This record gives sequence, structure tokens and C-alpha cells, in this order.
Amino acid sequence: MTLERLVIDYRSGELVVRALYQRSLEASPNPGTVKRRREVSELVRTGLQDALEALAGDVTMAGTSGFSVREDIMVASAAKRAPEKQPKEESAA
Repeated sequence: MTLERLVIDYRSGELVVRALYQRSLEASPNPGTVKRRREVSELVRTGLQDALEALAGDVTMAGTSGFSVREDIMVASAAKRAPEKQPKEESAA
């Protein structure tokens, strides 16, 4: 799986994380399954850890907007991780 984007929203005491990622259709578990929830949770955790590491380094302000409610966009270079190898699934003979 390749993480493309994480969007984090704080809404009335809850944290909402939207993850956009790519994965081959053949190896993708169905939505709503425990396996898919675990895989996406791990992908999000790894993405958040990478973001925290990047924010510890040099950060550039890329844009700002707003007056009383403000939005700042920050860009930080993340260290590249080696792609994880997907385990081969054994086929039933």
C-alpha cells in the first residue's frame, strides 16, 4: 500500500482521519473487514509517525488564510521509507 494523503479533523471531541492510499485490487480486503481496518490503521499510524518526524526538522510556511479562524499550511520534507514487501498468499490447491 502507498499512502498518498492524510487529512486530520478535530470535530466536537473526536478525531477524524481520512486516508487516501493506493493498493492493488487483487490483494485488497473487503471494506468493513477486520483485516482492512488493521491494515489501514497501521498505514495511518506510520503516516502520522512520518509526519511528526518531518515536523521536527525544517518546516516552511506554504500558505495562510483566515481572520478570526485561521488556517496555516505547513510543508515539511518526510524521510523516505523503504517500501514494505507484501507477503505472498498461498493458494489453495
